Amino acid sequence: MPLIEVGQALPERQYTPDTVHLFLYNAAIWNAHRIHYDLAYAQQNEGHPALLVDGPLQGDWLTQLLYDWMQGADELLAFEYSNRRAAYVGDVLTAKGEILTVEGDCITLALQVVNQQGQATTVGRATVRKT
Repeated sequence: MPLIEVGQALPERQYTPDTVHLFLYNAAIWNAHRIHYDLAYAQQNEGHPALLVDGPLQGDWLTQLLYDWMQGADELLAFEYSNRRAAYVGDVLTAKGEILTVEGDCITLALQVVNQQGQATTVGRATVRKT
């Protein structure tokens, strides 16, 4: 097992979602909420400046971040996330993580998606058993 230390950062992943990303994601999950595809509705009826990036999509990005970091027989034991701030089409969003604790072969990680201003749009936590 490679050296794992508290405070160690996971390799980051960056996303700049556009309308095609939102269309494909929402079609795949059968989500018909207009804030993800109808700009006039999102602005006029919901008061948003642009189309919203799905909260579950950001959670999926955190999961992908973990799976990219994990190796072979590593096991994801726990995962949770919470959306904290709206993210919009055109935002530059970065998925990142940091090791919080190392207890034997169990690693606890803090996760987040941050926008281009460094504000967390989604935060999460995971526990991974390293092999």
